[in-house]
Amino acid sequence: MPNTTLTYDIQRINLFDSFEASRRGLIRLQELIKAPSRYNIKIKIRQLPSGNKDARPLLKEMKKGKEFYVIFDCSHGTAAEILKQILSMGMMTEYYHYFFTTLDLFALDLEPYRYSGVNMTGFRLLNIENPHVSSVVDKWSMERLQAPPKPETGLLDGMMTTEAALMYDAVYMVAVASQRAAQMTVSSLQCHRHKPWRFGPRFMNLIKEARWEGLTGRITFNKTDGLRKDFDLDIISLKEEGTEKIGVWNSYSGLNMTDSNKDRTTNITDSLANRTLIVTTILEDPYVMYKKSDKPLYGNDRFEGYCLDLLKELSNILGFIYEVKLVSDGKYGAQNDKGEWNGMVKELIDHKADLAVAPLTITYVREKVIDFSKPFMTLGISILYRKPNGTNPGVFSFLNPLSPDIWMYVLLACLGVSCVLFVIARFTPYEWYNPHPCNPDSDVVENNFTLLNSFWFGVGALMQQGSELMPKALSTRIVGGIWWFFTLIIISSYTANLAAFLTVERMESPIDSADDLAKQTKIEYGAVRDGSTMTFFKKSKISTYEKMWAFMSSRQQTALVKNNDEGIQRVLTTDYALLMESTSIEYVTQRNCNLTQIGGLIDSKGYGVGTPIGSPYRDKITIAILQLQEEGKLHMMKEKWWRGNGCPEEDSKEASALGVENIGGIFIVLAAGLVLSVFVAIGEFIYKSRKNSDIEQCLSFNAIMEELGISLKHQKKLKKRSRTKGKSSFPSILTCQQRRMLRKETMA
Repeated sequence: MPNTTLTYDIQRINLFDSFEASRRGLIRLQELIKAPSRYNIKIKIRQLPSGNKDARPLLKEMKKGKEFYVIFDCSHGTAAEILKQILSMGMMTEYYHYFFTTLDLFALDLEPYRYSGVNMTGFRLLNIENPHVSSVVDKWSMERLQAPPKPETGLLDGMMTTEAALMYDAVYMVAVASQRAAQMTVSSLQCHRHKPWRFGPRFMNLIKEARWEGLTGRITFNKTDGLRKDFDLDIISLKEEGTEKIGVWNSYSGLNMTDSNKDRTTNITDSLANRTLIVTTILEDPYVMYKKSDKPLYGNDRFEGYCLDLLKELSNILGFIYEVKLVSDGKYGAQNDKGEWNGMVKELIDHKADLAVAPLTITYVREKVIDFSKPFMTLGISILYRKPNGTNPGVFSFLNPLSPDIWMYVLLACLGVSCVLFVIARFTPYEWYNPHPCNPDSDVVENNFTLLNSFWFGVGALMQQGSELMPKALSTRIVGGIWWFFTLIIISSYTANLAAFLTVERMESPIDSADDLAKQTKIEYGAVRDGSTMTFFKKSKISTYEKMWAFMSSRQQTALVKNNDEGIQRVLTTDYALLMESTSIEYVTQRNCNLTQIGGLIDSKGYGVGTPIGSPYRDKITIAILQLQEEGKLHMMKEKWWRGNGCPEEDSKEASALGVENIGGIFIVLAAGLVLSVFVAIGEFIYKSRKNSDIEQCLSFNAIMEELGISLKHQKKLKKRSRTKGKSSFPSILTCQQRRMLRKETMA
């Protein structure tokens, strides 16, 4: 018994003892009762009702306590009655493990329980695999079937019990011993007399020395205490084909399991074929949605979505039938402060459902109370936020390709190069030339690179227009060449970046990552209540996420939402950011162009199919999911349900036409330049008029107007005016005119 317990890795055992053999029952199981102190397991000892009383109240208590591992120590008759009551209580499922100490489990009528999936194990002493034993059992069955019917005992018709087999072997052993005791005589014995049979000890020794292969296997006795030794007990288990030998326990060598590799080679569809499974799920686009139809729909036809397609594929591979039910409280499953679970996780724990096929995230805390298959989809947490409005382009947006710092550096570089060019041109002798080529002996030389001309040279090169000034000396040419190369790179970079800044609408989002959310409180953010995303932030030890959870927990009534739909509506209507799975964000943004994903993934996780802990379906579901993944069907299903119509601005790749709001600043610069040139021309005109006056004090408005009239004429001869001797009402102007030299100018 202790070995068997360890083999099945029992975490919690409920021991039922009918006390039919008085206290001998506990004595017989004393090694099992000592197990908690040795193997760190828990044992609860209960007593079955005496006689044939109803045991269902006790079974109901066991069911309520989620006690799935049970050992029954009772006779085969009591076991048959208990099995019927277990079936009526709905406890004959694959999650329960029953072990019967009766050696007649193989002889019970187990036909009603073969396809229930229940784990039923027991011992068998009768070696029915031996041809000799099989022939004896068949003869026994024939005789029993011909005998008058007896009251219902729960046994198969005509099946030999272990008690009958032991009686058969005992009589045979006595017969073997009697044949060897030829000289022994048997006289009449009287029970009230205390005088024993004088050949008794000798006869007992003959029995101990006897050897025989009986119906219950090899029969040998210990000569010291007379107990049977070196015998085998077959470990049998209930399968769909009937009871099957899965191991052998020997009084010397202990337990040896023999079918460890048998289940691995069995087709995965064998144990699930034609079995109806209850599937719990939750409404979540596009995983599970109500199907739109003009006609009323019932059952599984009411739903559609990715998870329904996944269920259909799993059903086709494994052959099971499923019934989809929505979770009653509409939650995924989270643990409260008292350790209680809700949502789909609770339904799996309570065995109200066999599978949970939904966007159920595989987490550490959930894995401790339920089992998960391999993930059928990988994802992470991200931020859903409304798409920021495009900034209106300014009239000076043509300056955006380069930052203000670069513009300032370019201007300083232009001024610096102009000054360096001016200084070098003054030092080098090759920039000085004779302004009068006809007079080679002239001592007068000139230099074209004045400070203004040097600046004009730099500006002309920067504008890619050049100038009439060309350096002659090697030193000035080096300066000019380096400046041309500099302007080539700057202008090329500016031109390459200009189109993007003028044609692409700039999006400015107030947040770019989870860190930005954590650093502010203006934008409210949260997650789905009692979901895996909320649990992630609640359990996280990273400072940023701890700060975010502190914000969400302080505003639970507003920050946490009931489901994703409610959160999406809040994102669209208020200044709110929703933390949710990236796959759901991808689906939503494909169908609503006003929403977008902010930043990358905060973590990495997966969606898996949930099963009750210890469920035999988990491994089979995992194998089927891996098969679908290798065949590419999981990807095709995601493409089917995630692909949307797309957003117009994402589909259009053509550059939009530029408007006044894009390049209107160019016209402003042009107008400002024209106005500036007019004012500079006026200043130059006034300066030149003052310079041409013989006496600066006599410059007046009339003189300026006269000079302006001369400038506007196409051609004018310059001559000296004679002095007027007559009196004039404008003596000052005339005096000035006598001292002026008229100039001649030809207008091109």
